[in-house]
Amino acid sequence: MTFDEWARVGLPKLLRFATVLCGSGDLAGDLVQDVAIKAHRHWDRVAAADSPDAYLRRMVVNEYLSWRRKWSRFVPRPEIFASESVADHADQQADRDELITELAKLPRRQRAVLVLRYFGGLSDPEIAETLGCSASNVRAHASRALAALRIELANPTSFQHTGVTHAH
Repeated sequence: MTFDEWARVGLPKLLRFATVLCGSGDLAGDLVQDVAIKAHRHWDRVAAADSPDAYLRRMVVNEYLSWRRKWSRFVPRPEIFASESVADHADQQADRDELITELAKLPRRQRAVLVLRYFGGLSDPEIAETLGCSASNVRAHASRALAALRIELANPTSFQHTGVTHAH
């Protein structure tokens, strides 16, 4: 498979994944563009991988985690796509906004684990391979992230909108 053949099919999927991971379509576009440039330069290595899509997904996660230095001053408001069937759009939008706000407060690795698990549909060993850590480390990150979300989402008075939210 050539890079151009992969780009036609794989780039939109990678961009959707990066959008959920980054929380912003604009940042995801920048991130995927950086990864695509690197992948194009080293396409022989990418194409030789057992799963080029997994290899590229790992490149996106690694690039996202390395952006911590560049983007640690703020976490943009995520633009996660709404589901198709909802009884009340206003309730769904409010729930979505609250979840997105709380996800943005999580440390990057914890957020990456949740996105890989629930949006990407990956198992713990696959997430561990993507992040370069052990499966038990993935479970620990997921447990901490879900506990933090449970605490924050259970206490509706803890949410106060202040515009830009800080990453740390």
